[in-house]
Parts: sequence; C-alpha cells; structure tokens
Amino acid sequence: MGTGMGYHNHSVLYSNYNRRLKQVREVNMEIDLAGKTIENKQILFKSYTNKSLKETDMELKPGNPIKLEAPKGSNAVLVKNLYLSCDPYMRGRMRDFLGSYIPPFSPGSAIEGFGVSKVVDSDDPNFKRGEFVAGITNWEEYTLIHKTGQLRTIQQDDGIPLSYHVLPSRNCRIDIYFDNVGGGTLDAALANMRTHGCVAVCGMVSQKPRTDLHSFRNMFSIISKRITIKGFLQSDFIHLYPRFLEDITYKQGKIIYIENMNHGLESAPAAFVGLFSGKNVGKQVICICLASE
Repeated sequence: MGTGMGYHNHSVLYSNYNRRLKQVREVNMEIDLAGKTIENKQILFKSYTNKSLKETDMELKPGNPIKLEAPKGSNAVLVKNLYLSCDPYMRGRMRDFLGSYIPPFSPGSAIEGFGVSKVVDSDDPNFKRGEFVAGITNWEEYTLIHKTGQLRTIQQDDGIPLSYHVLPSRNCRIDIYFDNVGGGTLDAALANMRTHGCVAVCGMVSQKPRTDLHSFRNMFSIISKRITIKGFLQSDFIHLYPRFLEDITYKQGKIIYIENMNHGLESAPAAFVGLFSGKNVGKQVICICLASE
C-alpha cells in the first residue's frame, strides 16, 4: 500500500512538472509567433440572467483565429493571458442593468475581467515584448487590448508571484469591517460593531441576483454605536498600488495569502460559479498558461 501510494504521488508530481514545463515553453514561444495567425479559445457570456448562476450561462468557444500582432498606429497591445481573476462583481455584469458603476457584459462576447498577461506584440511605447502586465483583459487565450492606460507593468524583482497580481480582495473585521458580501453578513456585522466603528463597503455579492433582497434588522446600530459606513470602488485607489507594493510585508512572511488555482480556460465557468456556493477557499484564479518567473 505504501509503495503504491508513493508511486502514485511521484507520478502526479512528475505529471504536474511536465505540464508546467510544457506551459512555460509555450508562453515563451509566443514571442517568436508574433505576426502569425493561430486559434484563440474563448469563454463567452451567453445571456442575461437574474437566477442563480450556472456553468451553462457561459460557453467555451474554440477556434476564433487571431493574428498575433498589434496593428501599426493602433497604440494597442497584444497579450497572452496567463492568469484570470474570478471576482464577485462580475456577477452583476450578467444582468441587463445599466444603473451600475460598470456596464453589463455583451451576450455572445468574451467575458472581461482582471488578469495577468505577457506582451506578445505592442504598438504602445510604454509596453515591450516579453513584459508581464496586469489589468483588464478577456477570458481567452490572447487579447488585443486597446485601452492600454488601464494596464500596469509588473516588476519581476518585487518577489511576488505573478498570480498574486490579479488584484485580490482582503477581508478583516475588528473595529473596522470590510464588506464585500452584504445581506445577512453585513447585518450581523452591524450588530457586533464597536462604538465609533467603521464599515467599508466594496461589494454585496449576496445581492447580485436581486430576486430576494435582504431586509436589515440592525440598522439602528448605525445610530446607537455612531458607526461610519462608506462605499468605494477599488479603482478609487488604484493609483496607490505602487506604494502598496513598496510597503507590503508579503516578502517578510507577515501576510498570508491563499489562492484557489484552477488550470485551463475550460475550467473558468465552473470556478466562477463556485464563488457563489462557497467552493473556493481564498482568491479564485484561473491559470491559462504558466510563464517563467
């Protein structure tokens, strides 16, 4: 039994090593493929829904030829996507609702979200071939990004793994409560806040379906405990991200970061749906292709 289990573990490790080695070679080959046309797998958003999200609300579409080139004069960047972020706010973009801070997805188009990518070709002088970038991209293998102003170059000497750059959320609750859930969770927090406590509200994922909105029972705590509540978007503070990287204590081991890593673009719909049923522990990330770091 012990010998068999050891052989099994060795086989799994060897298989994972081979897969990672193959992916590293593939992503480095993309620079040499610049200008050629290849197939581009995508995850498409099918149609708006107010019901519980299902994997069938998304669709894997193979094919889709793309030329690995940033057209001259476009100021665009052509990237190979490496890691995709699964974030609760994306659920709100799957409703036909225009009153939000961000527009809904377009049915039949590739899903859009945060990601980490490698530049294959660039017509923007701020980004060079072979550089790693983070920002808004599509759920596909390759993306031609025209809005390059929202991209930032990842400095490889910061000691932080590439997948950590998908702009994760942080949660904590002591005197200050960071809320990204809403509903009963926020209601319970209000009941347990200390006097003069602060609540920062960045999301309400429990309210995304908008079919059965929660009624709050502890709103009076805002008055009795003189609680300050303020909403914000992560984009309000994106300009402070470089300073965050300077001050972060991750390299000293003082910040413990947990991520759920799914491999392959095909796994994206299941990983995203799992956000809303508690299947992930930590930041949910989709690894499309590894790169040598």
